[in-house]
Amino acid sequence: MSEAGSSRAEVLEATGCTIGVRDVSFDVRLGETFVVMGLSGSGKSTLVRCVARLSDVTKGQVTLDGDDLTAMDERTLREVRRKKLSMVFQHFGLFPHRSVIDNAAYGLEVQGISKSARHAEAQRVLELVGLAGYEYHYPQQLSGGMQQRVGLARALAIDPEVLFFDEPFSALDPLIRRDMQDELIRLQGELQRTIVFITHDFAEAIKLGDRIAIMKDGVFDQIGTAAELITNPATDYVREFTQDIPKTKVLTAADVMGSGNGGGRTVGADQSVESLIPMMLDDPAPLTVVDATGMSLGVIDRSAVLAVLDGDS
Repeated sequence: MSEAGSSRAEVLEATGCTIGVRDVSFDVRLGETFVVMGLSGSGKSTLVRCVARLSDVTKGQVTLDGDDLTAMDERTLREVRRKKLSMVFQHFGLFPHRSVIDNAAYGLEVQGISKSARHAEAQRVLELVGLAGYEYHYPQQLSGGMQQRVGLARALAIDPEVLFFDEPFSALDPLIRRDMQDELIRLQGELQRTIVFITHDFAEAIKLGDRIAIMKDGVFDQIGTAAELITNPATDYVREFTQDIPKTKVLTAADVMGSGNGGGRTVGADQSVESLIPMMLDDPAPLTVVDATGMSLGVIDRSAVLAVLDGDS
């Protein structure tokens, strides 16, 4: 669903339907992590396969930088997939007979890049994802988390415009899954790729997503930031997902601030309400909320923090 006045260009737009998905429209902005969250059978994996053009769209359009992927012939679409789109799946799909560096370089090999050039790029991305020193190991010699890092390196090696993640961490152990989430956040901070991420875990959606679409029965119930979904759920279904999420961990100073100036003490706009509680216990005086440049945005007082705590009780 488009939002007028966006500060970032819309890279990917989709509108339409296919079997299992109906009347879904959304856009993904440049450098945004857009999460589609829903339970098994909700249509989220079907949706991402349609947007990535791995499945047919029966009605509607998918546009990338203004070009309609649904109108492309097979040859043109193949070139777009090779150079602009990458996908990371739940099951790693690594070639067991290929070394880590050859797995990471596979997309470049398909493009016809020379071995020396593709190995140089694969080496760079393997270092980026923390696999330096494992270049000539084989997948069966690696842990599940390390294998998923190889899959991520393979996706990054072609320098794609859009990355699709279809529940990539759901098969991993909880600690490894958290490490991979943190790794993706770190990489996104460095690379600022446009990402569509599929998950059934609302906590994961909150952690990773700039915006989240909650999907049910092939349609979107609501699209918004984590704060918007938690404070203003549009349907009972969304409310069920958000009711057990600790608001103090998700809502930020910017989400609960009012107008005015609090005086000497300042807090960052992106600081969680949870981090403000000790400050308010030490001193009940209002806090001034500032942006990254130090400019005052508003004020947050004890009553605002208590209102969030009441919502968690």
